[in-house]
Amino acid sequence: MTHVATLICNPPQPALDDAAIALAVGVLATAQDVRVLDPGVAADLLFTPGGADDKAVAERLRTALKDRQIDVVVQPLAARRKKLFVADMDSTMIGQECIDELADYVGLKTHVAAITERAMRGEIAFEPALRERVALLKGLPVAVVEEVIEKRITLTPGARTLIATMRTSGARTCLVSGGFTVFTARIAAMIGFDEQRGNTLVVEDGKLAGHVEEPILGRDAKRATLIELRDRLGVSPQETLAAGDGANDIPLLQAAGLGVAYHAKPVVAAAAHARVDHADLTALLYCQGYAREQFVER
Repeated sequence: MTHVATLICNPPQPALDDAAIALAVGVLATAQDVRVLDPGVAADLLFTPGGADDKAVAERLRTALKDRQIDVVVQPLAARRKKLFVADMDSTMIGQECIDELADYVGLKTHVAAITERAMRGEIAFEPALRERVALLKGLPVAVVEEVIEKRITLTPGARTLIATMRTSGARTCLVSGGFTVFTARIAAMIGFDEQRGNTLVVEDGKLAGHVEEPILGRDAKRATLIELRDRLGVSPQETLAAGDGANDIPLLQAAGLGVAYHAKPVVAAAAHARVDHADLTALLYCQGYAREQFVER
């Protein structure tokens, strides 16, 4: 057996019963072992592929299980437990887009959110879209950032458990965002990341100046961060994990040993190695073969 198909549900909505597992085993004609990682929530099916690539096998399984909210991740067994995790922030590790929440304070949330959505779908380039949105925030007191974090930002379910478990197992973790360091620094600390990267908002007299420091950390810089950390730590490409939801995350996801499109835009889900559409962030632990009793809560 060289490969594993991991079936994962959202923990509050377990749907992985014996019938679902049997259906998946029937699709994988060479399945030889079933390992339950969390009853009703996650299980591994070990198999040897018959020539089809991982994404094609995963799609066959998703089609067979289409009436159930079950995610499927297919990958080689080798180097499955990752040593480096690089994650996007907005709409991945947190439930919001920080720039949209800032825009609400100047009455422009709908307008800015529409630009954000187009950029995340890959319809417009990320860097000019960021400059355009930041310009609209000119004059906003930087103290508003603290209020946004306290009152509007929610961590994605499973975020703290994911990072605590991986770090306890010796993995390095980095939050990398096309957003701003005034958010990434605080949110990385809240979740427990080892380090963080983001763009720097220019502040003048306690107010946003309407621009960011150049060069902008965008799609290429996210990928470069993964490669830089990988090389610094002496980690092989196969031992890296990345997660994101927007078009600017695609190069990062494609550079990782396992790149996961997390509740992502269609263009991202199509480009990534794997996709998680239903489960919370603990799905990224089940993908690595962690059983529920191995999770570290924080």
